[in-house]
Amino acid sequence: MIINIEKKEFSEAVSRVSRFAERKSATLPVLAGIAIVAGDDGIKLRATNLETGIDFKMGGTIEQPGVVALPAVTLREITNSFSGTGTIKLEHTGDTVLISSSAGRSALKTLAYEDFPTLPFPEAPTAKFTLPGVSIRTLVLTVAGCASPSTVRPELASVLLSAEGGFVKAVATDSFRLAEKKISVTGSVAPFSILIPAKNAIDIVQTLPDTDVEVLIDEHQCAFSWPGGIVTTRLVTVPYPDYTQIIPKQFVSEATLLRKDFEAVLRRTAIFSDSFQKIRVGFATADKKIAFSARNSDVGESSESVPASLSGEAIELSFNHRYLAAPLSLVSSENLSLSAAGIGRPLIIKGIGDNTFLYLVMPMNQ
Repeated sequence: MIINIEKKEFSEAVSRVSRFAERKSATLPVLAGIAIVAGDDGIKLRATNLETGIDFKMGGTIEQPGVVALPAVTLREITNSFSGTGTIKLEHTGDTVLISSSAGRSALKTLAYEDFPTLPFPEAPTAKFTLPGVSIRTLVLTVAGCASPSTVRPELASVLLSAEGGFVKAVATDSFRLAEKKISVTGSVAPFSILIPAKNAIDIVQTLPDTDVEVLIDEHQCAFSWPGGIVTTRLVTVPYPDYTQIIPKQFVSEATLLRKDFEAVLRRTAIFSDSFQKIRVGFATADKKIAFSARNSDVGESSESVPASLSGEAIELSFNHRYLAAPLSLVSSENLSLSAAGIGRPLIIKGIGDNTFLYLVMPMNQ
């Protein structure tokens, strides 16, 4: 194999594809590699960790077709060190690949490409639809931070993607907080519901273009396809909890306040939170204020309030301050609504005028 590629394009492609390779694989070393395929379909880079996989097209000229697998980490380090513009040549000879440019050359040992697995693909998809890649990215990245970091319960370490009634929505929860983001879609999207491991979902959406992406789903796999490539992921097949049951329909207290006020007072109060990162939030309906307080025996204590429009009864709840701060960067509205369902029950945070995003957080013990 002999190919010529633009430095910048190759560097960006390797960076994009390498996230799908294993960091290190003792059982199948080629899983820690990137396969470079030069043939009738042009130049493609492939990688898989058996959970996710990518087949990514890139530009360049082929002097001699062929296939080679190179260690992903080393190749990324090499391409990240490229400077300036221009082309590089990759030439496969024996068990090495020569990477040469006007500045010099490197000889990189190859991996056994014949061991490279076939990328799984939904051959008979049960659902198929098209969405802009930027919309899929927004859906996933808005909620993925709420997925559980533990895989003990794989459904909680996943992002739920589903469609119904003209909306596609994404949901994630770790049982302490939950985020739901939805977007309206034009045309008809058949109802579906899938669970993608959160880490896989984040890697995938950071690879997608902003333009239209076709999504194909079967029982065990999901593929995201566009003219420049294909990304696949395995699906989690355990049932997702019926999260709609925990979203309150009625509230004992509701408040509207400026997001910037909420963010500023929360940041100050958090300095005084205890080892459990707990702060107290009070709905002072008589004073038309939201009160924030915290006490740490090693640091001191804080108590302050911000003006708000309130209705309902006075109530005080305790929260992990990190969970309260998490949705603020995801809300575009200048005003927030806080809706408390009662002692020991969830608090709902939304942006005023934005019906596409909902954030639920459970209170801590008082």
